Amino acid sequence: MTAHPRRAGRLRRRLALPVLTAGLLLLTACGPEDPGFAMQKGFAPPAAVTTTAPGQAAGGTAAAAGAATAPTGAATPKALPAGVPYDVTPLLKPGLKYLGAALPDVPASMDALGPYSATIGKQPNVLEYYAHWKGGFDTAGVRRIYEAGALPYMAWEPYDHSLASIAAGDTDDYVRGVAKAVAKLNLPIAVSIAHEMNGDWYPWGRQASSPADFVGAWRHVHDIFDQAGATNVIWVWSPNITDPAPNTRLAPYYPGDTYVDWAGMTGYFTKSGPKTFETLYGPTMAEIRTFSKKPFFISETASEQGKRQRADIDQLFSGLEAHDDIVGFVWFNIVKRADWRVEAVPDTLAAFKQRVSDPRYGFDIRNPR
Repeated sequence: MTAHPRRAGRLRRRLALPVLTAGLLLLTACGPEDPGFAMQKGFAPPAAVTTTAPGQAAGGTAAAAGAATAPTGAATPKALPAGVPYDVTPLLKPGLKYLGAALPDVPASMDALGPYSATIGKQPNVLEYYAHWKGGFDTAGVRRIYEAGALPYMAWEPYDHSLASIAAGDTDDYVRGVAKAVAKLNLPIAVSIAHEMNGDWYPWGRQASSPADFVGAWRHVHDIFDQAGATNVIWVWSPNITDPAPNTRLAPYYPGDTYVDWAGMTGYFTKSGPKTFETLYGPTMAEIRTFSKKPFFISETASEQGKRQRADIDQLFSGLEAHDDIVGFVWFNIVKRADWRVEAVPDTLAAFKQRVSDPRYGFDIRNPR
């Protein structure tokens, strides 16, 4: 598979860097309470594989919780040779579909992963989490996700900084620090900036920022990552479906194909909303196809509890299977404004478990096919 010209150029620049010593390959870890970047002394050794019985809560360390339900045949995580950048190109358009989830407390704790995987009968190979702007970069947490066999997906939320100020460079020191940490991490990570920007429920939404502000901020941050050599990022542009905001056009918010890898979509099945996959996602997909051919990725979805919930599950999976240009989805399995947990209703869980058992969902991210 041939890399995009812009990505290939970034890879060449990183390969041209001097060969790093083993000590310099060592990674940076900082969490929400540590805005700095402290060097660590290398990768943590892979956790021993243990067996978790169905329904049993995962115990021990966070890494062990992830390892307990690692995908069959998954390769043991290994650091790349010094100076070799991680090539995410094979992950952009895999032959199988991503099976993703957003779970409570991930990646600070991986305790929810084992029980969720046992419940649905398969481990997710994408784990989405939400990161506060200026909150540091949780390198250790991202590594935990990868060591559990999943692609980390960071939804980066600028709650305290306007998109205009980000575009103007007011947070450059912070962004540059994150970019350098991501480059040193040298593992694949999907990143979305200011998701659902076409809605009015977030402080960076259409009521507070113009499309030009959004595009300017996105391109500015992306350029800083390029300069830092962070070519291991999959960039996910992620508007909300157009249903709540049909008069807000998406094209003005699009940073351009050289700045985006996946066209994400947030869209939930609700009691009063569209009843089919095509009415929920179709208008948004059709509009995006007027200006971009990038693969789609459903970056958040779930079904509200009610009489339609089992039908919603069938609609979701039938729609995914009808569209080869959708590379996967993330199920939001968290209680927030509603109980979106798939295991909360037995019939819903049974339908979900049956559909995800299809071999087209989930694959080893270290050996995509």
